[in-house]
Amino acid sequence: MAKKFLRALALLIVPFTASLLIRIIYMTSKKNFHGPSSISDEPAIFACWHGELLMLPFLYLRYRKTPHVKALISSHFDGMLISKTINYFGIDTISGSTNRNATRVLMQGIKALKEGYDIGITPDGPKGPRHDVADGIVAMAQKAKVKIVLVEIKPTKFWQFNSWDKFRIPKPFGTLNYYSTQPIDVASMDMQEAKNFIKKGLLKHEL
Repeated sequence: MAKKFLRALALLIVPFTASLLIRIIYMTSKKNFHGPSSISDEPAIFACWHGELLMLPFLYLRYRKTPHVKALISSHFDGMLISKTINYFGIDTISGSTNRNATRVLMQGIKALKEGYDIGITPDGPKGPRHDVADGIVAMAQKAKVKIVLVEIKPTKFWQFNSWDKFRIPKPFGTLNYYSTQPIDVASMDMQEAKNFIKKGLLKHEL
C-alpha cells in the first residue's frame, strides 16, 4: 500500500518538476545546432540513443512548431515518469517497447505514422544493450514508408549515471550540441544493413 502511494505521489510531483528543470537547463545553456534548418513536413521517425533523450524535445520542436508526435516509451514505472514528463512538451506517447509487447507497439507506431504523426524512438531502449539498434525502428520505417531523422545530443558538461545507458543530464551553463540529419531512407536496405547504417549515424559524434 505504501509503495502504491509513493508511486502515485511520484507521478504527481516528479514529471512537473523534471519538466521545469529540463527547461531551466535548456534556457541556461548555449545551443549549437548542426544539421538542416528545416526538414520535410512528411511524417518521420526521430531517433536518438536512450542515454541522450532528455533534451530531445527541443530539437523536435525546432523542426515542428506545432508538435504532432508520439514517443515510444517503456510501460515500466520509470517509463511512466518519462511519459508524463514529455507530455508537458506536447509529446504524446505509445506505451511499450520494440522488445516488450513488440508486435502491438510496432502496429501502433505504424498506424500513428500513417495518420500523420511523427514517432520518437530510442533504438537501444528501453533496456539495451547500449548503442545496439533493435529491429523495430527499421521495420516501422519500412512498413510505414517513412524516413528517419538521426539525432545526437552532446552536452559539454553533464552528470552521467552508472546505468546501462550511461544516461546523461546536461549541467546548466554549458553548451548543448545538437546534431541531426536530413530524413534518411532505409527502404532499399535489408535489416542488418539498415541497423548498421543507423548505428553508425548515431555514433558519428560520440567521444
